[in-house]
Amino acid sequence: MNSKSKRPQADLSKLALETIAVRAGTRRTEEFHEHSEALFLTSSFCFDSAELAETGFANADKGFIYSRFTNPTVSMFQDRLAALEGGEACIATSSGMSAILTTAMAHLQAGDHVVCSRSVFGATIQLFSSILSRFGITTTYVDLVDPKAWQSAVQKNTKLFYLETPSNPLTEIADIKAIAAIAKKAKALFVVDNCFCTPALQKPLELGADVVIHSATKYLDGQGRVVGGAIVGKKSFINGKVFPYVRTAGPTLSAFNAWVFLKGLETLELRMKQQSQNALALAQWIEKQPGVERVYHPGLKSHPQHALAKRQQKEGGAILSFVLKGGKRSAFRLINQTKLCSITANLGDTRTTITHPATTTHCRVSPQARKEAGIVDGLVRIAVGLENVNDLINDLKGGFKAR
Repeated sequence: MNSKSKRPQADLSKLALETIAVRAGTRRTEEFHEHSEALFLTSSFCFDSAELAETGFANADKGFIYSRFTNPTVSMFQDRLAALEGGEACIATSSGMSAILTTAMAHLQAGDHVVCSRSVFGATIQLFSSILSRFGITTTYVDLVDPKAWQSAVQKNTKLFYLETPSNPLTEIADIKAIAAIAKKAKALFVVDNCFCTPALQKPLELGADVVIHSATKYLDGQGRVVGGAIVGKKSFINGKVFPYVRTAGPTLSAFNAWVFLKGLETLELRMKQQSQNALALAQWIEKQPGVERVYHPGLKSHPQHALAKRQQKEGGAILSFVLKGGKRSAFRLINQTKLCSITANLGDTRTTITHPATTTHCRVSPQARKEAGIVDGLVRIAVGLENVNDLINDLKGGFKAR
């Protein structure tokens, strides 16, 4: 039964993150007042008159017209993620890579220069070096942990700083505040990929970033089901630059995938906390194993940016990597001996995954670039899930013995 009075809405600024993850962005239809978020599987939306259609198309960012760029389910996901990140607005895209491309195409033009960490996802390097370069956009790659390197790379035409922190797969930590100050002085847009931490562990916008990028495919979903991306920032950038590009170019997130992400966000804080604790326990155990040259996890005291990670993140995250003596042969032998871990390059799943970065995620990167980024042949990456840690340890024991 409909009520004549409208119930007041909760003030999101006064709510905890886990509450926002469950409640923010929800819209209910006037006819059914459904409790869970509705899934709007429709390509277009109808108007009661030609006059209303004219008004709708003239103000496309304020209503629902065509699901290539406006859909209620997608809007709910966008609003919820923006609230979690502390941003003013969000645009969702078909994948994490399409989110990066969309941001670049919405902001850059021929002749512009990008400063990017060399420790980024392999496909990101390919995007900047092989695709954007065709349009006269140049990129300089720098050591993400050295603010002086970022400063030295700035040119008169620098328009974008791009950073992943923690990095993939070595979990290097960049000082977001320090780099933000350099980007601001250079008048460059500062974009941070928050895929590994999510807003449950890190808030780049609060630390000075202008834009946050997500591969929602990873931890925002959390169960390896669907693919998607997102861009969060100020309304002036998201609505003024990103939305017009998405409306025209169409790197669209489907309503179904948005609905899955909404369900994933509800358990985000719980998952990230437990998976981070599992990863730290596993990393501490691996450090003690024979044949291990080095283990990378921000929660370890041996990590070179451990102190910075403690200041910047709530937890160390669910990703760890380690280098085995014996190179590729030893790495393959260990990976192939596992029975529980999934051998796949994806991450962010409730199920632990294991991969060899040099021959998977970074296989298209040149050997020299891999070497400079620390992606050696003996490196193994594990994205720790929600299994019992002792079961994961037992699964890896056979691989260490087989070496």
